[in-house]
Amino acid sequence: MAQIFHPSANTLARVSILGGALAALGAVGVSYLIISSPYQTGVDVVKDQPIPFSHEHHVGGLGIDCRYCHGSVEESYFAGMPPTYTCMSCHSQVWTDAPMLAPVRESLALDRPIEWNRVHDVPDYAYFNHSIHVKKGVGCYSCHGRVDEMPLAWKEESMNMGWCLECHRNPEKHLRPREEIYNLDWSVAADQDAVREFVQREADAGTYQSLTADDYVSQEELGYLLAAMYEVPTLGHDTPMTNCAVCHR
Repeated sequence: MAQIFHPSANTLARVSILGGALAALGAVGVSYLIISSPYQTGVDVVKDQPIPFSHEHHVGGLGIDCRYCHGSVEESYFAGMPPTYTCMSCHSQVWTDAPMLAPVRESLALDRPIEWNRVHDVPDYAYFNHSIHVKKGVGCYSCHGRVDEMPLAWKEESMNMGWCLECHRNPEKHLRPREEIYNLDWSVAADQDAVREFVQREADAGTYQSLTADDYVSQEELGYLLAAMYEVPTLGHDTPMTNCAVCHR
């Protein structure tokens, strides 16, 4: 019987199989890049807003506390958006005729809320509660970054499931004293003296070991102490905080 295929067909078949495998891997890689890109996650993307509100100016420059505008962050799942009256408590006195603030004045005159575009939009299938995170010692910085350095607000973290789980498995990396929750400048390294004083107070109360003069308190060490004080589980992959029902109810 005559040979149907030329011997070179064997080489062509091998190349085709290899090419198909590489193409499949390439498709997976490209898909991952798209999924993790700012186009999909919204990280570092500034959204258009009806008013170009600057956290850098209000928080970093004027020192306004987060809770002045986001008043329900300690009691509710939702941090809250400021009503127009909050804006006008200042802007009825300063920048009263600024063109960029016309939407604020119009909102007040028409008794109609300002329609802000959400920067951090949690999917409907995920449950997130601001108040419990604040009460357990998670600072604004951990999720929102240096808001006081943002002339216009953007999303600092992807806030995907893997990112949330990393913190739920190892919360000690992100916990801070409750009095420092809204202090965006705070860090263990920069505030080591205050951290040592805090830890020593707990040692004197019998809840932590005493420090020596040379002891450096790391974020993890402070985090484990705070986790015990604030009743936050720290068991890695075995923690109940990684249970599906915690976020998907």
